Amino acid sequence: MKAVILVGGKATRLEPLTSNTPKALVPVLNIPFLEHVIRHLSMHQIKDVILALGHLARPIEDCLGDGSKLGVRLYYSFEDAPLGSAGATKNAEKYLNETFLVLNGDIFADLDFTAMVNLHRERKAKVTIALTSVDDPTSYGLVETAAQGRVTRFLEKPKPEEVTTNMINAGAWFVEPDVLAQIPAQTQVSFERNVFPNLLDQGEPFYSYHSSGYWMDMGTPEKYLQLHRDLFSGKSSHYTPASGMEVLIGEQTDIHPTAKITGPVVIGTNCSIGREVKLIGPMVIGDGCTVEEDSVIEDSIIWRNVRLGQGVSLKNCVVADNCRLSAGSCGGESVLGDNVTLASNCKLKPGSKILPGTTVEPET
Repeated sequence: MKAVILVGGKATRLEPLTSNTPKALVPVLNIPFLEHVIRHLSMHQIKDVILALGHLARPIEDCLGDGSKLGVRLYYSFEDAPLGSAGATKNAEKYLNETFLVLNGDIFADLDFTAMVNLHRERKAKVTIALTSVDDPTSYGLVETAAQGRVTRFLEKPKPEEVTTNMINAGAWFVEPDVLAQIPAQTQVSFERNVFPNLLDQGEPFYSYHSSGYWMDMGTPEKYLQLHRDLFSGKSSHYTPASGMEVLIGEQTDIHPTAKITGPVVIGTNCSIGREVKLIGPMVIGDGCTVEEDSVIEDSIIWRNVRLGQGVSLKNCVVADNCRLSAGSCGGESVLGDNVTLASNCKLKPGSKILPGTTVEPET
């Protein structure tokens, strides 16, 4: 089977983390997000993967190459302007001559693609869409179904009074290639808003696959942090922790004997953890980071090549690549883009989002 992964968007909800880093390469447990997705596809014998690219395409291609290190064959489809989910898939049509899977590029899920495609074939469907349940469907695409899971209606981001079910589009669907004939080339078209409702109007066989497995839309920094908490607690098959207090330490990482680490914690390679540092999980520290003495870091994600000075305090924070936090600086529930500098004794307000390259001085 083949899969198209839609990774061309700007991921504005994840900013400032995605100002210079495509969402496909945002690290999850120190591994690019898209690597987790592709390995999951490979487990279900989906070995040909087309990446529909737009914004920040080159870093993705440079990182993943031909896909051989992930056990798949990667192909790249580029769009000069945003084409929408259907338009981007149409743009990759030359690769799609058989039943194929389309995936939204910010979904982290335990979907059983083998069972899903088997259902698709048994029902002789034109499209089979994965559904998952959420507490509040108003931020998603609500999907109504009838007997045997046949889809009857789509409603994007319904108002509270319009909600009739908590089942939503899980961002994955199997499609027959002749559906592409209904999509104009080089035109911005949405599967969810345009193509799917048209197929229902035409009476085409359109079915749903209900999944009760783990599902997370990694669309905001808050959900990005929650994804890590969920993975550390064993909620997803993508990661199986050895224990709830697990501490994993990368090669050539030096940890001072007085440092106290309370798992679950993942520390990358070539890191330095100083005297009397406290690391309180769940948390991740990327490669090449330095945490100086007396710093306290809790429930946070630190990317690569970050330097945390003496007595830095962070809780519920995400810190992107190459940041420098000077002595005594602190933050809670804050997000720092790459190359941010915090001056000594700088205290971030809760909820702060600091743009890349910014230098923050303490308030006087």
